[in-house]
Parts: sequence; structure tokens; C-alpha cells
Amino acid sequence: MKSFILAAALVPALAFGGAAAAQDGKCPTVSQADVELQFTAFNDAWATKDPDKVAGLFTKDAVLLATVSNKPRTTPEGVRDYFVSFLKNSPQATIDSSSVKIDCATASRVGTWTVNMKDPATGGARAVKARYSFVYKYDGGAWKIDHLHSSMMPEPS
Repeated sequence: MKSFILAAALVPALAFGGAAAAQDGKCPTVSQADVELQFTAFNDAWATKDPDKVAGLFTKDAVLLATVSNKPRTTPEGVRDYFVSFLKNSPQATIDSSSVKIDCATASRVGTWTVNMKDPATGGARAVKARYSFVYKYDGGAWKIDHLHSSMMPEPS
């Protein structure tokens, strides 16, 4: 049921993005592997600890619903601001499960991941199991993150 709700939530975004690109007849070529590489670029940007590099991967009107923030980030400044503090924890993620969907000028990748980072309270290592959804949009000749939602698993594993 939860998967259905997530899929239903993504359908309008995917339909809108695809319709916009289909009107001018220009659909970029993209494969599942290309979409998966977007995560590698994102994880590599985290490793730099540079909030500008990470924020640069997002569209200008992206939505970031982050695991460790109650505040939705809906502006480039808001997205960057989130990563200023988050990157201090040296995050690195691994994908545990993944499902990729591709449309004309949008693509999504949803699943579960483990984010390994420094625990700010203890300074020790911490592994956070979470769900994620990335929606990518082909924007200005490049694939960008248009929506990112991550939330910790609600049940102990």
C-alpha cells in the first residue's frame, strides 16, 4: 500500500514533466544506468563537503524533504543551507534497494539506502537506514534533482 501511495504521488510529477518535453518533441536519451549514475554524482558531491557542489545538482525550483530536517527546502538557498550543516557529518550512502522509472524528460529512483555518517552527539560512526525518492528532470541540457525525499525507516530492522 505504501508503495502505491508513493507511486501515486510521483505520477503527476512524471506526467507533467513528460508532457512538457513531449510538446517540443525533444526527449533526451537516458537509460536506467544513466539514472543510477546520478546517485553516484550526488554521493561524490557529498564527499567533497561542499554545499555549493551538492546544491548545484538540484533544479532551481527543486523540493528537498530531508531526513534530518523538519523544514521543506524549496529554494536554491534553502537546499544549500541544509547541506551546509548536514555535510559536516561526512555522509556517504549506499543503495540497498532501487526501482527506476523513466519518462520523456523526467526519471525517478526510489528505494532504500543506508547513510553512514558521523554522529554529531558522540563523534562516532552512525548508519541511518532510510527510504528515498529522487525525481530527476532534464533541465538546461543536464539531469538535475527536482525532488528528493528521504525519511528514516519507521520500524526497527
